[in-house]
Amino acid sequence: MYKFGIDTGIASFETEVPDWPHWDQKYLDTCRLVAVYSGIPVGFAVLSPYSKRAVYKGVAEVSVYIDPTFWNRGIGRSLLEKLITESESAGVWTLQANIFPQNENSLKLHQKCGFREVGIRERIGKRDGKWFDNVLLERRSKNTGIA
Repeated sequence: MYKFGIDTGIASFETEVPDWPHWDQKYLDTCRLVAVYSGIPVGFAVLSPYSKRAVYKGVAEVSVYIDPTFWNRGIGRSLLEKLITESESAGVWTLQANIFPQNENSLKLHQKCGFREVGIRERIGKRDGKWFDNVLLERRSKNTGIA
């Protein structure tokens, strides 16, 4: 699924799928979800830490990837809603998402799940020699009193 996202050119700045140790190290050990259809993984949702600083221990970045064959079936929304619930149980009070403006489906998904646009990070990164913006979205937990 991650490869499908990479191949779209608008879901990640990555251009190659990392090996397991590097992928595993990038994401938090908790809040790792996989959607399975007929025994086959068709989507996943994970969190990466925003920062290593203790003050930001409750802030994480969301990643959701769905096999394109299974788009528009509610899998992304189910994964993201479950990820939100699990993240709050794990003490995360702010979820962030950095999404390419061209990735309209991902923007809509996050907004349906309570994320709000914070701003545009212009020319934040290059992929294949081209600069891209990212839309920064965030969702504050309603359980912390900061929502």
